[in-house]
Amino acid sequence: MARPMPEDPPVMTIGACTDESLGVESAHGQGRAATDKGETIPMMPEPTAKAQARAIVQGNTSAAALVEASLQRIDRVNPSLNAVISRDDDRARAEAAAWDKQRQNHGAENLPPLAGVPVLIKDNQSTQGLRTTLGSARHLDNVPGADAGIVARLRAAGAVVVGKTNIPEYSIGANTVNPLFGATGNPFDPRRTCGGSSGGSAVAVAADMAKLATGSDHGGSLRIPAGFCGVVAFRASPGVVPNEERRTPATHYSLQGPMAQTVEDAALMLSVIADRSLGGGRDPMAFPLEAERFRALDRPDPGGLRLAVSEDLGGLLVSQETRALFRDRIARLSNAGGFRALDWHDDLDLTDAPAVDWMLRQDVFVSQYYEEADTWPDDFSPNVRQTYDAARETSMQDIAIARHRQLTLIQHMHSLFETYDALIVPCVGVQPFEWRHNYPPRVDGKVIENYMAWLHLTSSLTVVGNPVVALPLGLDERGLPFGVQVIGPRFGDHRLLSIAAALETLGQGDPALARPCPDLD
Repeated sequence: MARPMPEDPPVMTIGACTDESLGVESAHGQGRAATDKGETIPMMPEPTAKAQARAIVQGNTSAAALVEASLQRIDRVNPSLNAVISRDDDRARAEAAAWDKQRQNHGAENLPPLAGVPVLIKDNQSTQGLRTTLGSARHLDNVPGADAGIVARLRAAGAVVVGKTNIPEYSIGANTVNPLFGATGNPFDPRRTCGGSSGGSAVAVAADMAKLATGSDHGGSLRIPAGFCGVVAFRASPGVVPNEERRTPATHYSLQGPMAQTVEDAALMLSVIADRSLGGGRDPMAFPLEAERFRALDRPDPGGLRLAVSEDLGGLLVSQETRALFRDRIARLSNAGGFRALDWHDDLDLTDAPAVDWMLRQDVFVSQYYEEADTWPDDFSPNVRQTYDAARETSMQDIAIARHRQLTLIQHMHSLFETYDALIVPCVGVQPFEWRHNYPPRVDGKVIENYMAWLHLTSSLTVVGNPVVALPLGLDERGLPFGVQVIGPRFGDHRLLSIAAALETLGQGDPALARPCPDLD
C-alpha cells in the first residue's frame, strides 16, 4: 500500500514566487502551466486566498472555477509529491456550486469570508464523510461522522475541503513518511524530506494545490515543514485556536494552526479557525477573543522595530550551514529594514528546554493514547513506540520538576519582550535531508540519536508557549528553502503577525529573501 517516492525527481526550475510564476496573467486572470506533452493545465486562479475570496465576491471568478482549478492542480503535481492522500471531489464541487448559487440568488453582501475558497486538511483532523487515517493502517477505514472543530469552522466560513494531506504515523515525527501512504517529497527536491508532521499540508501549499491548509504543532509540526517547503505557518499562543478534541485541559502541545503562502493569508485563515462560535467554548484553554481582528493586520514601520536575534537559543543544535544562511539573511534584512535595534543575544539561554520538553510530552502523549497503546503492533512507527515507552518510565515527580523548570523558562522569555518587539531564530537547525532517513544521521559530524534530538529550535519554543510565525527567506545554494521563526510575546499574536508581514514585504525587494516557488510543470 505504501508508495515509494521516485528515484529521480522531475525536472524543475526554481525562483522567487511572483504573480507570473504562479500563473496569474492579470488581476483576475487564470494562468496555465504547460505540461511536457504540450497541453496546458490550469494553475490556481488569483495570487492569494484573500484575492480568491475577493474575486468571488466581485464576480470575477466562481467558487466552481476555484475548486476545479485546485482539483486539476492536484491531478497534475501530486503524483510526484504524494502530499494529498484522500480527496472529496464530488462534495467539493457540490459545495462550490452551492456558494455560487447563493451569491447569484442573494448577492455577495452576506457571503462568509472564505466562501468558495479551496482548503486542504491535515489527516489527523476529523472530516465528516471523508476518511481520517492518522497515517496508520489501523485507521484506514475510519470515516468520521462529524468534523473536528477546526474543520467545522472552516466550512462555516465558506471554505471548501478538497482533500486530506499526508502525515507521519499518528503525527509523531518531523519526516512525513508512514506505512500506509508512503513518503511525501519536498517540492524543491522530492528525494528530500518535507518535514513534519504537517508535511503534506506544507507541500500542497508550496505546490499551489491550494492556497490554505491546516496543520498542528506539537514540537514544530507546523514550523519545520513550513521552513523546509518555503511557506508560512503560524503557531499561535496557547488558547488562541480552540481545540475541542484535546485530551488534556491545559497544555502548550498539539496546537492547531494555518499554513499559507503569505502572512496575510495565514492571518485570514486564523480569523476563521480562532472563531469562538460552533463549540469553541468547549475548549477549556480558549479565552475570550475577537477573532475577526486578524483579518486586518497593522503595518508597522520597520525602522521603528526592535528585534532580537539568536542563531541557537543559547547553544542548541544548529548546523554550520544553517548558521551561515541565517547570518546572511539577518544581514540582508538589517540592510533593508533600518531597524531601531537588531541585537544578537548570545545570553538568551533555552538549553534546558529540550529536557523539559521530553518530560512534558510524555504526559500529553499518555493522555492521548493510553486507551489503545497496549494494542499497537510490533511494526508500529518507532517514533510512536519510543515516545510511549519513555512515558511509561516517567514519574509524577519527573513531571512536577519539569513544570517548575518550564515556569523559569517562560519567565526568562518574558523578560526579553520587555525590551524587544520580536525575536528571530532559524526555523530548523538543519536543511532538508533525504526522506529515507527518519532523521538526519549526523549534523556536522555529531551522531543524532533519536527523532527529537535535531528539533530543539522548535520544541524549545513549544515549552515557553510564545506565538511563532514560520517565515520563508529564500533558498540555499542547493535550491532548498530556508526559513526563520519570528517569535513574539505571549498573547501578542496580532502584533507578531503584523511584524512578520512587514518583514515579508521587506523580503520582496531582495530575491535572496523572497518566498521561493517550485516549478513542478
